[in-house]
Amino acid sequence: MKIKTDEISSVLKKEIASFESKLDLSEVGEIISVGDGIARVYGLDNVMFNEMVEFEEGTLGLAFNLEESSVGVVVLGEFEHLAEGMQVKRLGRVLEVPVGEQLLGRIVDPMGNPVDGKGPLNTSKTRPVEIIAPGIARRKPVHEPLQTGIKAIDAMIPVGRGQRELIIGDRGTGKTAIAIDTIINQKGKDVICVYVAIGQKSSKVAALEAKLRDLGCMDYTIIVLASASDPAPLQYLAPYAGTAMAEYFMYENGAATLCVYDDLTKQANAYRQMSLLLRRPPGREAFPGDVFYLHSRLLERSVKMSDKYGAGSLTALPIIETQEGEVSAYIPTNVISITDGQIYLQPNLFASGQRPAVDVGISVSRVGGAAQIKAMKSVAGKMKLDLAQFRELEAFAQLGTELDPATQAQLDRGYRVLEVLKQSESHPFQVEDQVISIFAVTRGLMDKIPVEQVRQFEVALLEHIKKAHVELIDGIRQTSKIADESALEKTIADFAASWVEGRAAEIRSHS
Repeated sequence: MKIKTDEISSVLKKEIASFESKLDLSEVGEIISVGDGIARVYGLDNVMFNEMVEFEEGTLGLAFNLEESSVGVVVLGEFEHLAEGMQVKRLGRVLEVPVGEQLLGRIVDPMGNPVDGKGPLNTSKTRPVEIIAPGIARRKPVHEPLQTGIKAIDAMIPVGRGQRELIIGDRGTGKTAIAIDTIINQKGKDVICVYVAIGQKSSKVAALEAKLRDLGCMDYTIIVLASASDPAPLQYLAPYAGTAMAEYFMYENGAATLCVYDDLTKQANAYRQMSLLLRRPPGREAFPGDVFYLHSRLLERSVKMSDKYGAGSLTALPIIETQEGEVSAYIPTNVISITDGQIYLQPNLFASGQRPAVDVGISVSRVGGAAQIKAMKSVAGKMKLDLAQFRELEAFAQLGTELDPATQAQLDRGYRVLEVLKQSESHPFQVEDQVISIFAVTRGLMDKIPVEQVRQFEVALLEHIKKAHVELIDGIRQTSKIADESALEKTIADFAASWVEGRAAEIRSHS
């Protein structure tokens, strides 16, 4: 039987074409030492900074120190099982985290793994943990308010969408409460919130999640948890991971987003720990020289995008804990210089019952009136200055000298303003309610109300206006202005007179 050579060659060609040879060319190194979450790896000559690597049994790491003969790798997870001689493989990509709508209502770790026991995330979308922040050409000035629901802040230290407003104060002064109230106040306002818990107890975060779920706020919230028991690399990565998750909604959907970093002091401490273990030279307060860059490259990602690029926004509320009010320490001064203002919380105000304990003298917003509606700007314009003068008068009055009637009247009004600014935790005020309360107290319409009854009167006044004069509330909500100040003033004055008379009648009946 004669076989033709061209038939043989065609069969061979078909066989060769159908056979796909897949050759895996991975660059592999090996661990030369490991401890405290840091592995030194030899043999990864071409690895890039911040590239992901994979250890023999599947744990991931991050190439952090590129040295002459070895690479310092931070282990993203448990490291006790790693040993000298184990193989390490390059993955050829930078660190990414899962993103998407599936993360809403969930608690995840900084690698995007769910830690709430509610099953997998079922999302295939990812974003790099670190990106270069958008340039000036892609941004627009901050001009929309992000209402916190806290009267003292929305009136005097307003926060705008795309702003970075630092919350700073000692431990136990209510920093987290302000951030959580802001998240609660975003209900129904189409703002996606990301709460990044760094170095906190898991039980505290679980209680916070339960509270937000009860209030119906987890539908638009993601919690990123790097707990106190997690290794330092995860605490270092958590804020960047949370920002990447928020950026998905901002860049892809043009949405307004809010990121709370609670708190960056613990992230800086985790970064210091990693840097010292990697033998980077320590500088001031033992922090490495690039610790400013740690926070600046994070907070520069907060932005109000221009209309051409989707008009989304990312607002940042970083939290910094001070020791004994020491704002001149290294990390507080760094973050103050990066942000667009700070809300400073005073322990003595907190202890005296002024809550939230905002020190309006030191606190500032560098965006100011651009982040306020016209109605709020018109009623709260002089409020900050008046309060500062009140504080000086109060200190003078403590000397026991006799005061003239005008000074006494100014003091009395100051006490009423402070009462109006007091607010219970988890009870944010809608902006139209805030405008009416502040209008009433700054125009002197509460001057005849006893100081201890001011908050009671405020609740009754708002209820009365919502029932009998709803058009006043609707007007502020729809136009962002007070259409008729004289009508509002008459309504409040009439109610105040009847309320005072009603109280007096009550007292007479009891006596």
